[in-house]
Amino acid sequence: MAAGKKGTSSCQSGQTALAARLLERFASEASAEGSNLIFSPLSIHVALALMSAGAAGETLNEILAVAGAPSRDELTEFVAKSVVERVLADRSGVGGLTVAFACGAWTDKRYPLKPAYRDTIVGKFKGTASIVDFRDNPVESRKQINAWVAEATRGLITELLDPNKQSRDTVNVVVNAIYFKGEWRDPFQRENTVDHEFHRLDGSSIDVTFMQSWNYQQIACHDGFKVLKLPYKVMDVDWSSPTFNWKVLQSTPKFAMCVFLPDARDGLHGLIRKMASSPGFLHDHLPVKSVPVGEFRLPRFKLAFGGSIVDDLKSLGLVLPFKPTFEANMTGIIKDDAEGPIYVGDVIHKAVIEVNEEGSVAAAATESDDDMGCSMYDEYVPPTPVDFIAEHPFVFIIIEETSGAIVFAGHVLDPAKEE
Repeated sequence: MAAGKKGTSSCQSGQTALAARLLERFASEASAEGSNLIFSPLSIHVALALMSAGAAGETLNEILAVAGAPSRDELTEFVAKSVVERVLADRSGVGGLTVAFACGAWTDKRYPLKPAYRDTIVGKFKGTASIVDFRDNPVESRKQINAWVAEATRGLITELLDPNKQSRDTVNVVVNAIYFKGEWRDPFQRENTVDHEFHRLDGSSIDVTFMQSWNYQQIACHDGFKVLKLPYKVMDVDWSSPTFNWKVLQSTPKFAMCVFLPDARDGLHGLIRKMASSPGFLHDHLPVKSVPVGEFRLPRFKLAFGGSIVDDLKSLGLVLPFKPTFEANMTGIIKDDAEGPIYVGDVIHKAVIEVNEEGSVAAAATESDDDMGCSMYDEYVPPTPVDFIAEHPFVFIIIEETSGAIVFAGHVLDPAKEE
């Protein structure tokens, strides 16, 4: 058991480190284009786990290094037990959050999957393994995958793959999708919503819709930035009911959106560099108590972001799986010897999120394509109210608090833009 706990801790630390590195990379690219950003570090981490199931040798070592996992077995166990069975388990039946996770493998009918690989997809990750005809019916095969993604994400992501842009030589496509819909534990009142000025990085400004509240909020003040934590409602609770199950409440995942707001209007890039400076930065700076607020405003926003992330993964050291030669050791996928080398042709990731007064809706899909402080006083001193006015670019993450998993992350440069 101790070894299992150690492996889980290592894999979770690896997932957090990957999230911070990807945030820095993606944010730099998106900022250069003036774009907002939303992605799912957890979805990408799961994609690496799926990739590792078919890899061997140095290819496997690269995948594990980027994922921050000690071994394939520990990474598989972490994703299966901590992610699939706990963090992403659907609890909509008890009220509060709706979370849906689905993963699948689609293989060309010429190349049946190895039993061990199929067992990992179906058994460990609770996914599906399907046979399609990429060679003779590539468009229909990819439409089938898109339909599956649309269903898994409740229609938030309707086209992950462009049916007309993929190769007929595709052997295997692996996709995982996450859908998340949560209500705030303390919803914002719509009658308090106002239009206010938001300042962009280029110095210009625009009027956008801000949510307001005068309730106590979980806010931490640090040197150069503040962090807000907005918890989601866990479940419908009738505290007076004699049949209320405390064990269910304690075992239910607890999610929160955390907003990292730099003090300076142009402080986003410096803050992101700090966040990527050490694996523990994200969790070490989260609020631990509620404080009274003075001015409190957070904009509504709706974001979508996606595309190929191969170059981004290569920049983190994941190179071998994408080599269209026999250097890519992905021999654990296909049952029989293929006519040519099996490698990962592309990894496509897409995510969307909408944040409003009631809560947020988010979805993500990742596809990999194989072509083969307190003090004591005598008298009570009331705490000083804290202002939190997100009127300039900021970072946000959605975390599962008991595990520390970072499910979504991104930045808002302009709340009025819906990419």
